[in-house]
Amino acid sequence: MSGQAKNIEPRRLYQQIADQIRELIENGEFQAGARLPAERELAQKLGVSRPSLREALIALEIDGSVEIRMGSGVYVSAEPVQSPGRTKSLGESPSELMQARAALEGSTVLLATSRIDAQALETLRATLDAMRIEIDAGRKPLDQDRQFHVLIAEQSGNSVLARLVGDLFDERHSPISAQFRVKFEDRDTWVYALQEHEAILAALEAKDSLLAQATMHSHLDSSRRRWVEN
Repeated sequence: MSGQAKNIEPRRLYQQIADQIRELIENGEFQAGARLPAERELAQKLGVSRPSLREALIALEIDGSVEIRMGSGVYVSAEPVQSPGRTKSLGESPSELMQARAALEGSTVLLATSRIDAQALETLRATLDAMRIEIDAGRKPLDQDRQFHVLIAEQSGNSVLARLVGDLFDERHSPISAQFRVKFEDRDTWVYALQEHEAILAALEAKDSLLAQATMHSHLDSSRRRWVEN
């Protein structure tokens, strides 16, 4: 084989679904300004899950093809949008991202439980106290959330795992994940997250590795459902 092979970025599922919806719009099945079918109906029509459909609709909103009106529905943009061809990558699938975090952080917290010391536990407690202050002030404690998860990963004693946990967390800043945060995160979702963090810390303080793993899995699964499935 001659020449250097080009790196081809894999097409994420939400990109493929967004392309299908855009094709229906361009073919006239959904007119400009018209409301798309309800989420359940559209998911059945396309043969996809509702979380994957929701990611596709967020991607289409970002590129201007649709408008999501909370409590009303999803509407084809009234103004014609120059077709970008195929939907570009806007970051990892938020649903898959949270599943990956649950798998990885379930392992790191298991390792951390037997290694964590009093000073690290105090730092985790201070982080949750700071998180509570931010929530009470009406702010989103994203920095404290990241610190909590990365500190636990660092206590695993494996620097590679700690780096991966930080990298996956930072994917929350991608365009598609950031748009989910804008639409579906509020004070209540952060209050729930804080309560779940408290349960993880309690398990670490008790040196109960299986409970720590279970509470971490539960927290990240609940976060996924709040964030992606709403």
